[in-house]
Amino acid sequence: MPLDELNNSPSPPSDWPAIDRTLLGEALKNAVRLTFPKGAQLKDPKGLFNTRLDSKMVRAIDFHERDAINASALKALILEGARLNRS
Repeated sequence: MPLDELNNSPSPPSDWPAIDRTLLGEALKNAVRLTFPKGAQLKDPKGLFNTRLDSKMVRAIDFHERDAINASALKALILEGARLNRS
């Protein structure tokens, strides 16, 4: 389903249960947060996780306006999260 159709849907499409929940995004007052529901099980060799570090399940990354983003490390973390969710 195209993204614009998802954004205009009054309710989630019927195929949403098939989408894995690798991460959740949310806009905070001073940051954008990416939360990995199974983040505590992920390796984070580049130290991207910077919040929710005390949780037994989730880990999150808060991005602030002028933060530099290590795109290759973030991509690797997302891919690892997707693999974990499929196992």
